[in-house]
Amino acid sequence: MINAIESLIKEGKSVIIDVRTPAEFMGGHVANSINIPLQEIHQRLTELSGYPQPLLICCASGMRSAQAAGFLQEQGISCINAGSWLDLLPF
Repeated sequence: MINAIESLIKEGKSVIIDVRTPAEFMGGHVANSINIPLQEIHQRLTELSGYPQPLLICCASGMRSAQAAGFLQEQGISCINAGSWLDLLPF
């Protein structure tokens, strides 16, 4: 999975969506990632569907990103639970 995520990031074929709170995001995040807190995901489906897919969903530990990814997949949006945002920093 890591190789697929790394390829998507390096080739610019995906957008990283960080579902942590704005305060957490401001404390550190992946460059060029977009902060859409988990609580706002359902309100921003139109915006999310307009980004290149699959979306890479991250958070602090992978729990919130799993919830967001599951919901988005139910809505027909292609995405991957990328786990912790810290795991995406090397890319």
